[in-house]
Amino acid sequence: MIRRLQKIIRTVLLLAIGVGLGIGAQSMSAYQQRLKSQENYAKKDHRPASEVGGITAKQYQQLAKINYHSGQSPIFQVNNGKSTLNPNAWQQDRVDYQQLDRLGRTSHSNTAFLNWQNHANTALRTAQTSSPTAWHNNRDQLLVYNRGHLIAYSLTRGIDPQTGRFDPHGNNGDQDNPRNLFTETDFTNQAVQTLYEGKVRRAIESHHRVIYQATPIFRGNELMPRGINLQAIATDGTLNFNVYLANVEPGIVFDYQTGNSVISSAMTVPVPLDPNGDTTDDQKEQRDDLRTVGSYSRPIARQPRHYQRIINSNIQ
Repeated sequence: MIRRLQKIIRTVLLLAIGVGLGIGAQSMSAYQQRLKSQENYAKKDHRPASEVGGITAKQYQQLAKINYHSGQSPIFQVNNGKSTLNPNAWQQDRVDYQQLDRLGRTSHSNTAFLNWQNHANTALRTAQTSSPTAWHNNRDQLLVYNRGHLIAYSLTRGIDPQTGRFDPHGNNGDQDNPRNLFTETDFTNQAVQTLYEGKVRRAIESHHRVIYQATPIFRGNELMPRGINLQAIATDGTLNFNVYLANVEPGIVFDYQTGNSVISSAMTVPVPLDPNGDTTDDQKEQRDDLRTVGSYSRPIARQPRHYQRIINSNIQ
């Protein structure tokens, strides 16, 4: 009887070990397949790793000439929506911050090389005090101006704002770095740019490596950007976008030379809806001025933001 029981126990143990090895082998196989996929995708791009790619001077000037007209989509596809970043350039997680230009503007590209470690907890945000060019304090109980990030706080955990290097022991994101801020409308920041930041965040949460570049687009010597170019590429090709977002606000018209604004009911801007919207970070942050409205999973101010989410299938 004892021998029979011992035999049964040995059989069960061997089966458990076999199952464990099988699961481990499958997990390792999936990991190896992902690495191979990344390697194969990157091989299709023959540029050296030292060449990051991204927006060119010619493309910058073309985007700077765009005049936004009331009623237009605030999102413009660039290069048919395909990034020109080089997936071979991803070597380690970091952010390449550029210096301010002679007018004190963030007119150059900040480029982030991201993985899962860079997702920051937005509940750790601190107050912002920096004043980017064309900055104006919000007045008349209207929420119009934001200190917009080039590379989102939620994507910069452990990144040193001075060197751009990653510290695995750091928990905060980049919140008040003058080289990573620009005067952005509340609408473009909260209703549009967050859609693309969410795409990047979901990609790195799924353990994809992503190169993400943000470039505010200024026209001539104007101090407030006309818009921002956002593009991203995952090293395995699973994420790929390239867009220009107009820096506009429903019901407001701007003087981009100074950042001054006036109320105008003639300025209408359709609000894009993200079917994959993710408010996890906003909920963690528990900001008093944000709430989720209806079935639309994006944050909206209680008051006095003067726009609301609408379904518009023509906006991508």
